[in-house]
Amino acid sequence: MLEARIREARAKKDILLMTHIVVGYPSLAASLEIVDAMVEAGVDLMELQIPFSEPMADGPVILAANQKALAQGITVEQCFAFARTVAAKHAIPFLFMSYYNVLFRAGLPKFTQAMKTAGVAGAIVPDLPPEEAADYLAAMKAADLDPIFIYSPSTSDDRLRTIAQSARGFIYCVARKGVTGKHTSFSAELENYLARCRAATQLPLAVGFGVQDASDVAFLRGKVDIAVVGSATLRLVDEKGPVAVAPFIRSLRG
Repeated sequence: MLEARIREARAKKDILLMTHIVVGYPSLAASLEIVDAMVEAGVDLMELQIPFSEPMADGPVILAANQKALAQGITVEQCFAFARTVAAKHAIPFLFMSYYNVLFRAGLPKFTQAMKTAGVAGAIVPDLPPEEAADYLAAMKAADLDPIFIYSPSTSDDRLRTIAQSARGFIYCVARKGVTGKHTSFSAELENYLARCRAATQLPLAVGFGVQDASDVAFLRGKVDIAVVGSATLRLVDEKGPVAVAPFIRSLRG
């Protein structure tokens, strides 16, 4: 299971790195090159985002990547084929990240069984709250996959505990309100929020939304298990191409 794999990796490292790509951006071939570079540079987990037309949790960088991938005709079926390729090639856990309409249109049992066949370990579906997730949770359980749920700074302590009851694998802690890619203040306020998250669950914790450099990752050491880097890498790909990815990932550990 994903949680066990995370704990095994954490026994060897003081913090894990999870990265995020949009499948098919800037192309399928470039996406594969980026995944290879990230794994070679020491990434521990990776989100594979299935492009969607209305990615409501994502800021302008990831939104543009979604739009460009869709404009090139990237399909859900191609995303599954891509996942099969990278999961067979690399030993790290891969997760799908997308929005509920993608899963719903495909049919939940069909989608989750295809995930299992592809070797994907779990999924992050940011627009699906636990109260509306019964069918999704049942399909994920039947396929022995982990549903990753989300905490935010505005989540009450009671709701943190409620969300944890539905989650498996780890909890994704959004570092601030808003969408991906904006500035995050790594401060005492964030530290207090993460302490509330830690008190609400025994699952590993990941933090994303605003992790951009080694100082951000250093701040998170000892507070969470996983630092998530998304928009910063895609922004670098926009500016310098896939060749810049591996040096950037290596730099995050200081």
